[in-house]
Amino acid sequence: MRYLIINADDFGISTGVNRGIFEAHRRGVVTSASLMVNRPACDDAAALARERPELDVGLHVDFEDVAGDPETLVRDQFVRFERLLDRPPTHVDGHRDAHLQPRWEPHVLKFAARCGVPVRGRSPVARQGRFYGQWGGRTHLEQVSVQSLVAIVRSIGTGVTELICHPGYVDASLQSGYAVEREAELSTLCDGRVREALWTAGIRLVGFRHLPGLLERGSIARDAS
Repeated sequence: MRYLIINADDFGISTGVNRGIFEAHRRGVVTSASLMVNRPACDDAAALARERPELDVGLHVDFEDVAGDPETLVRDQFVRFERLLDRPPTHVDGHRDAHLQPRWEPHVLKFAARCGVPVRGRSPVARQGRFYGQWGGRTHLEQVSVQSLVAIVRSIGTGVTELICHPGYVDASLQSGYAVEREAELSTLCDGRVREALWTAGIRLVGFRHLPGLLERGSIARDAS
């Protein structure tokens, strides 16, 4: 069997991005999101998540413009997540993969283990990051087109794969060099041809909450990739 988690990063970075992620879940194929708990729109994101409990929400640890003891900084983001959503995250990853940097990784792994949740790049879930609208600092919308995503879907292997995406609407509060690309991603993720491609390929959409059951059934390998 082939299973696909479609995870939207940057939940909480702005209200426009929040609205886009919510729409990509409601109308499209997004099954999961990763919340930035120290960004201006994190409370808005948490409110949206409570409206759709079937949307998995994990922690998108973010260490931009922070200083202090690494363990404390990581712990504080886990604590804030639980205060916002009244539950632990379903998974953990990091803004620009900061969670895998040597300074942060041991602490991220420790707190994720306490919650019993997987960490991107350190779990049995394969990572698919090719759905991204920039290359070499330039915009390449063809990389986030329907045709591109359908091709990626057709290349998905057996087991569980996480496809990383960044849908959203651009608004005045968004401080990011990845802007117009977000709206292009949103349009693609809501296009019916993508869901049809998933159905044709026999790929089942799941969330991180389904991983324990898949492991029990032997649907995916138990050793980390």
